[in-house]
Amino acid sequence: MKAPDVTRTEAARVCMPTWRAFARAPFQCYRYEAQDVLCEADDVDLLSIEPGESFSWREQPLRRLMWHPPGRAAVRLNPGLKKARLDRNYDLFVAVCESWWDLLYINAVDGWQRKCRTSVLWLDELFVGMLRRYRHWLPSLKRFDHIVLGHLRSVEEVSRILGRQCHWAPPAVDVLRFAPPEDSCLRPIGVLSIGRRHEGIHAALKSYMPRRGDFYLYDTLQGVSMTVNNPREHREVYAEKLRRSRVLLVGPGMMGESEAAGEHVVGARFFEGAAAGAILAGERPRCDEFELLFDWADTVIELDPSGGDTEKILEGFFADPARVVQARRNNVAECARRHDWIHRWRQIYDIAGIPASQGMLKRERQLEELAGRFSSSVHFK
Repeated sequence: MKAPDVTRTEAARVCMPTWRAFARAPFQCYRYEAQDVLCEADDVDLLSIEPGESFSWREQPLRRLMWHPPGRAAVRLNPGLKKARLDRNYDLFVAVCESWWDLLYINAVDGWQRKCRTSVLWLDELFVGMLRRYRHWLPSLKRFDHIVLGHLRSVEEVSRILGRQCHWAPPAVDVLRFAPPEDSCLRPIGVLSIGRRHEGIHAALKSYMPRRGDFYLYDTLQGVSMTVNNPREHREVYAEKLRRSRVLLVGPGMMGESEAAGEHVVGARFFEGAAAGAILAGERPRCDEFELLFDWADTVIELDPSGGDTEKILEGFFADPARVVQARRNNVAECARRHDWIHRWRQIYDIAGIPASQGMLKRERQLEELAGRFSSSVHFK
């Protein structure tokens, strides 16, 4: 497969490695989208990390070791990636990691601690219920000057374990990519279901949607072995689907996964669906961070997981067209105001003591203009 384009410029003040040349599962692509947004808004050297000949047989044994006492050393080993050496100085090194195993990939970058004035680790999936099992490699996070976590509950516990303050930066979305051009755009997909779902609601929709002459689009494939050809194109097509959907099914992030251990988290799907102006329907996460992030009216139309009330609830909601329009407008406007990737990058820059670039300020103005078009009257709870 063709390697991604890499931004290299003498003016770059940020160095950021990316794994997109070899880690191309669909769930990983939204983090590459976050990187792309920053590259468009600032001078960034996006350092493409590539697999070496031994990567195919070294990575999995190292991952397994990280669960055991040797994980203290294993977390600092290169899993067979080609070495990347920094040949100049930077103000900031930032490692964007989806999961704990991404920490191994950072070891392919030689000299980042010497060449970068400050460093940030932005680690998304770190669950409180798993911290005891993470204990062998968790101290390795101290090599970064700043630690930013994707889940609010994890911040307090990891700060206590490491003896230093960690920070919270939740998921976001490229709002300028996902937002509809106008709130009256056509939406031929009645309900869209992506990834994990409640089987009761799924069965109810398979019966209900054809009876009302509507289209229910859902995944028929599953598993982590799926890969995409091009992460950017994957996000573009996904955004197109969402902009053409009236309803997006949602549920707590990592729903049903043992690693989350029943911990409710706010997954990326909430941000993506809301930014696209879809109505979110399903189960809202029972956690403080959801109430902080989605505090406007009709953020989620709640459905019983059994599917028993699906038809009644959806019929009742769509019987009020004014409420539907307002919910769509609220979703787009609020995401434009606070849930674009640039809002998270501004927060990370503030943590690292890096001033915002002109490109970041320009994007913020574009988002505020977008919010203004959709927010004639945003209603809060």
